[in-house]
Amino acid sequence: MRFVRLGLLAALLALLAACGTTSKVQPGYYRVQSGDTLTQIARKQGTSVANLARWNNLSNTNAIEVGQMLRVAPPAGQASTSAPTQSRPKASGGSRAPATSMGKRRTAPPGAISLVWPAQGKVTRGYDGSGSNGIVIANTAGTPVVAAAAGTVAYSGSGLRGYGHLVIVKHNASFLSIYAHNSKLLVKEGQRVSQGQKIAEMGNSDSKQVGLYFELRYDGQAVDPAGSLPGR
Repeated sequence: MRFVRLGLLAALLALLAACGTTSKVQPGYYRVQSGDTLTQIARKQGTSVANLARWNNLSNTNAIEVGQMLRVAPPAGQASTSAPTQSRPKASGGSRAPATSMGKRRTAPPGAISLVWPAQGKVTRGYDGSGSNGIVIANTAGTPVVAAAAGTVAYSGSGLRGYGHLVIVKHNASFLSIYAHNSKLLVKEGQRVSQGQKIAEMGNSDSKQVGLYFELRYDGQAVDPAGSLPGR
């Protein structure tokens, strides 16, 4: 039981670190990712730390949090008054292009995990590593939601704001999967589930559209599930 609770705690911390990642990032804004500093963000956006601090009313430029939304373009009627922290490097053969505000697309190691589709339906939103750290599969209310891979249920409930009725399945030390906005939960914490086992029914909590929000995490980071899902 202690092992299950520790696994649950780790899963919840991972979710809290990604709070709000299902919402779309508006133009002119950037969502803070794990490992970001304000200096790095300023460099990526071609502006200065002073500008970011002023536009976001930051009294401490070292105090930014994962998931925090920052304005990276001047508000209407204002302009950048400080020089950029560092000019963008010119592209050259063999150099890596600078990251953009759309975020970094992360993938799991090839063959590290094999998934089945967690629900039938149309994919209406894909993973982009920033505005969406998972995918949305739309269908009718009550559509079966199944475990994408075998594992242990680390969480089953509705206590995490923004996820509705939620199931988290821990597959191993590296992988867990998230199934949000269900209408009905069919498993309990600590329960062992097999791949393809029905764990919930599709709903539309916190959304006008009936659909499952599905996320795959590798070592605590959301990754593009497309590389681990079979083709359709």
